[in-house]
Amino acid sequence: MAASRLQGKLGQRASGQAFEVILKAASPVSEVAHCVTTPPKRDISLEDIQKKLEAAEDRRKSQEEKVLRFLAEKREHERDVLLKAMEENSNFSRMAEEKLQMKMEQNEENRMAYLSAIMERLQEKVKADDRALHGKNIKTKRFRKTQKKGR
Repeated sequence: MAASRLQGKLGQRASGQAFEVILKAASPVSEVAHCVTTPPKRDISLEDIQKKLEAAEDRRKSQEEKVLRFLAEKREHERDVLLKAMEENSNFSRMAEEKLQMKMEQNEENRMAYLSAIMERLQEKVKADDRALHGKNIKTKRFRKTQKKGR
């Protein structure tokens, strides 16, 4: 097997480049460097296990509190956004109502001014008609008087 390790190995990349890999025999010095022994396992006491469990429980509680704080902040933000939206909606409704009220008042004023102008013109026309009728009545009376005299 050592002889096969010393032989060169011909390889080729996907791009088409060829290369030769030469495997060397393992030296006695390198064997020791690669053979690292694992440290001896120490005995874990019940107290150590309890400490680790308590630390894990503390981490879990801390994480849970962090998530709950985040959710509470998120709910608070959502509530603030809803309150702001409701306030803006209320302001918009109030402004629209005020604008409509002003428009209605202006329309009423315009309507009253228009009706007043029409009534004034109508009264002037009635006066003019009365004067014309009065003048016609005087003429007819004169005419009748002249008719009576002529008979």
